[in-house]
Amino acid sequence: MARVKARILFLEIGLALAVAAVLARAAQLQIVQGPAFAARAAEDRRVRVVLPARRGLLLDRNGTSLAVTQESYHVGIAPDQVTDRQALVQQATLGLGISAPELNRQLSSRKYLYFHGPFTAVQIQPIRRMKGVHLEAEYRRFYPGGDLARPIIGGFNSDSDHGSSGLELALDSLLTGIPGADEQLKDRAGRRYESPSRRVRDPVPGDDVVLTLDAELQDIAQQGLADAVQGMKALGGDAVFLDPRTGEVLALASIRREPDQDLAAAPTTITEPFQPGSTAKLFTAAALLTQHLVDSSDRVYAENGVWEMPIGTRGRTRTIHDAHAVKGSLTLAQAIQVSSNIAMAKFSTRLSSERHFEALRDFGFGSPTGVEFPMEARGTLDRPDHWEAGYSGPSLAMGYELAITPLQLAVAYGAIANNGVLLAPTLVKEIRDPQGKVLYRHSPEPVRRVLTPEVTARLREYLHGAVGEGGTGDKAQLVNYTLVGKTGTAKRFEKGHYVEGSYTASFAALFPTEDPRLVVVVKIDDPKGEYYGGLTAAPVTRRMLDQALAARTIAIDRSRFASRAAPDSTPREPHGESESVANVVLRWPVGTADSQSRLLLPVPNTLGTPTRKAVLALHRRGFEVDLRGQGTVTRTSPAPGDSALTGGSVTVWAE
Repeated sequence: MARVKARILFLEIGLALAVAAVLARAAQLQIVQGPAFAARAAEDRRVRVVLPARRGLLLDRNGTSLAVTQESYHVGIAPDQVTDRQALVQQATLGLGISAPELNRQLSSRKYLYFHGPFTAVQIQPIRRMKGVHLEAEYRRFYPGGDLARPIIGGFNSDSDHGSSGLELALDSLLTGIPGADEQLKDRAGRRYESPSRRVRDPVPGDDVVLTLDAELQDIAQQGLADAVQGMKALGGDAVFLDPRTGEVLALASIRREPDQDLAAAPTTITEPFQPGSTAKLFTAAALLTQHLVDSSDRVYAENGVWEMPIGTRGRTRTIHDAHAVKGSLTLAQAIQVSSNIAMAKFSTRLSSERHFEALRDFGFGSPTGVEFPMEARGTLDRPDHWEAGYSGPSLAMGYELAITPLQLAVAYGAIANNGVLLAPTLVKEIRDPQGKVLYRHSPEPVRRVLTPEVTARLREYLHGAVGEGGTGDKAQLVNYTLVGKTGTAKRFEKGHYVEGSYTASFAALFPTEDPRLVVVVKIDDPKGEYYGGLTAAPVTRRMLDQALAARTIAIDRSRFASRAAPDSTPREPHGESESVANVVLRWPVGTADSQSRLLLPVPNTLGTPTRKAVLALHRRGFEVDLRGQGTVTRTSPAPGDSALTGGSVTVWAE
């Protein structure tokens, strides 16, 4: 009996100890370690999520989107949280692209459904607020214009969420917003649940940037350049449109004939210098006029087109040719008009190396323009102590031993258009915060005064002669407006030597003649067949300006461009230059001075053609255009073939 009682006591003690141990362990877990475990459990249920910020827009000067950020979504569905399966199935099948039976089957058989997509906001809008639907947003960079201005806009790296090239890179700090943060709850299966009350920080979108580019003018420049490069079987080409009053770059086009050309490749208008040839003769002329080393009566013998120029005192010579041989002698104005290498080389000997260098440097050559673009080339302009005596000066006067970008050339011609003041070029017109408030607006930034107004007036007269009758750029002249400019043709310089039989053709223009509002530079690399700038780049410039004037959406004040009187295109010297060149100018629009002189003409058939070509054809016929839409012309009023008075309006509908 005693033995039984001992066993019972022993068992009771063991049970008591076990209960005590359980209670002690429970106390330890609940009281001592409880807060730590609770915090750990809460931490495991919470997930810190980074909320991406919308990247800022890139817009053209008229508000056309060039680079936008669109929000897209991944969709998750938790079947056990769905309260109205029928409505969900009905709406989800439309946006998610899944059949109703299949969606019903998955909702019944799976604990969680995930649709990667990505889906647009329009696609997920019907199910956005339904119970059981969980959305995961992401931003995607999109370029609505395709290849329009892509070398300028550049590219975006979605992995790093930063710009990788072009303006996307240069303006990255402005465009990039500040990410937000969110806390989401997670269940045992790993499903996440959003809770607005747990939002830590809202994302702040990046600033929007309004560029100086004009999308339609950019398209005209790109298409015109592409047609020219293809038609001339050239290696490539560049075009620049610049407002000389503000320094705003309106269009930058670069075309290369490589089939695998990267759309976001660097624009050669900014990154690849070239030897400008005769378009640079005007800058040596500017130096001569500024230093008062030439007057209107000064002439040099033109050598009948071939000159053995002496170099130094050891009997060395250098043969200089003129493409357009001239008998007799030439003034400086005439040397620019016929683009005489010989005359410019002779005139340049009056300049010291230092003065010649300073004049070219003042135009910005040899230095970057400072435009908001990475990888801008500075070009080359050797210091005068590196010049070969008696050789480099004449070479520079002819546009050799100098490498500049098309943008630098446009900026320099802009100083001539702007009464001698060199302005810094820009691609940024405005910066706006996400609410649309303007944080920055561009105003002209003078760099220096290069020339006096009197000298620039004489230089523009020289350019007037260069595009008049007898000038090398006469094929650039428009019918209804006038421009001034200078052609250039130079042997291509590659890998340290000149390439025989390969040329760069160029043309630099100020438009219109009086009070220029545009600087246009066109360069064609290695055109086949005709290669002179006056026969290649000059006509391309004319076609681009024709199309720009025909496009109503381009911000051009045509009333200021119309010629008030038929100007004399003589390259006049202020002190009585006698030889003149005639030029014919027609007013715009033709025949609208009074209703009696208006002609009744049939409306051309433009159905099925692009709006740009249609508008150009109607303008050339003498009609005004009321454009409704963009794309391909679907109908016109009056209809094709119907008669209408010139100067009247033709309404064009396009899709």
